[in-house]
Amino acid sequence: MWGMSETPPESPDFDAMARDIAEVPAVEVIVTVAVNLMSAAAVKLGLTEEGDKHKDLDEARKLVHALAGLLDASTTEISSFHAAPLRDGLKSLQLAFREASLVPDEPGKGPGEKYTGPVYG
Repeated sequence: MWGMSETPPESPDFDAMARDIAEVPAVEVIVTVAVNLMSAAAVKLGLTEEGDKHKDLDEARKLVHALAGLLDASTTEISSFHAAPLRDGLKSLQLAFREASLVPDEPGKGPGEKYTGPVYG
């Protein structure tokens, strides 16, 4: 913690951040968030070059489930041009999760399957 004689840490310029985000279309925000969720899930599934170093299936389950919920909620808001590759990526992550699990979930009970229905290889 900084003392009375020290300079406070520089705070972010929230007005500039708000102006910047105001210029971004909603579809772009949704797609960006989805891609970030996909990337984080891939890391937690051990699908990156570092392999199992960051593997954590509990964390992966949460990320895949959140991604499925986001895609389900935004299906009518984003075009199939954007939605189709995101759905394909989600299915790939769901299959990777199933393969990585020592005790696979029952069909329809895996991460995100509440929104997508059962995923089969």
